[in-house]
Amino acid sequence: MQFTDTIYALSSGALPAGVAVIRISGPATADALVRLCGALPKPRSASLKTIRTRNDEMLDSGLVIYFPAPASFTGEDCCELQVHGGRAVVHAILDALAGFEGLRHAEAGEFSRRAFQNGKMDLVEVEGLADLITAETEMQRRLALEQSSGGQSAVYQSWARRLTHARAMIEAELDFADEEDVPGSVSETIWADIEKLQGEIDAHIDQAGLAEIVRDGLKIVIAGEPNAGKSSLLNALAKRDIAIVTEIAGTTRDVLSVDLSLAGFSVKLFDTAGLRETAEIVEREGIRRAREVIGHADLILLLSEKPGDFVWSEPVGGDVPVLRVATKIDRKATTWSPEQADVFLSTKTGDGIADLLERIKAHLPDLAGRTALAMPSRKRHVDCLRQASAALASGLAAEGLDIQAEQLRLASDALGRITGRVDVENLLDVIFSEFCIGK
Repeated sequence: MQFTDTIYALSSGALPAGVAVIRISGPATADALVRLCGALPKPRSASLKTIRTRNDEMLDSGLVIYFPAPASFTGEDCCELQVHGGRAVVHAILDALAGFEGLRHAEAGEFSRRAFQNGKMDLVEVEGLADLITAETEMQRRLALEQSSGGQSAVYQSWARRLTHARAMIEAELDFADEEDVPGSVSETIWADIEKLQGEIDAHIDQAGLAEIVRDGLKIVIAGEPNAGKSSLLNALAKRDIAIVTEIAGTTRDVLSVDLSLAGFSVKLFDTAGLRETAEIVEREGIRRAREVIGHADLILLLSEKPGDFVWSEPVGGDVPVLRVATKIDRKATTWSPEQADVFLSTKTGDGIADLLERIKAHLPDLAGRTALAMPSRKRHVDCLRQASAALASGLAAEGLDIQAEQLRLASDALGRITGRVDVENLLDVIFSEFCIGK
């Protein structure tokens, strides 16, 4: 795809910084470089250049790298200006670029969009790049890198090739049945692989829950009766004051949350309002929100300051584990026996916090020994995969090659929508490579 305008933007982090990177991409890139630097640098080599305005006023000096199309991030002429990261310097250069005809400031994500539209990246890689930029934990980095580097796309492309081959065999039997080069019932040979492919897709879908935890974090809800120590525990785990702590029951009225990094995973802690019957309107709304969060939890920490108060009747999704946590064990007036709770702690003294963290780690996914994290991490991936699996199941159960071919086409389209590349034009290429039709 050809673009007539050239875009530019600051591509590095917030200013001020030691170095700022300004990216330019589009057909007028080379001309803009000549006007800024006086000459076009050698392609793909860092050159120290003086950057000037149209009136030959010096703006800064920095490294300039020119990437001619198509060997660039966007697939079109592109360059990067590595300049000093002061606000005045960067703004002056951006103002100079704004004065060039045919150049405009890039919109959000436009460089990646051009890379996709020029075939440099597919949608999964683009999404992975966005996740890589925002990754905060080691596992988020690994998952995003698998997608942005094309590892997950390679899985989908291999499935698409197998579907294309299967469809080619069916089309060959339908369209060229009278040719001597096409053996009879050749399509029957592909159904065993289609059944195997459906099993691989279903197994891939089963990893969506794991990918959600890696990407979005393990959702842990701290629940219990009012004044059980929920807010104190949130503050202790966050190591800062997030929630207000008082001796007055019902202090927490809304759902508070904090993100932690634990064993390379993101963990989202939610402090909820104490669960009890109350006529107070604001507290009732807080309890309603607490129950809503509890319904989406991956793990529940049920707190109690007294033995026998671990009463849990709230509905949760699936087999969500509930960890019983005895709090305020520093108070001598309360005596606990070992079987009355899973964890015993005091946020005042810090006793038991390390044990609680180890218990939480046990609920994190075990990814030991896995060198790749090719998993569907977004809802749209899962939706398309389920559509593909359903179409394959329909194709396996259908009678008649026409109906079966249509189901395989639907499965191919569903897979193609994940990467953004729906390929329906190469069936005849496969047919003619497999059979010497019409020779």
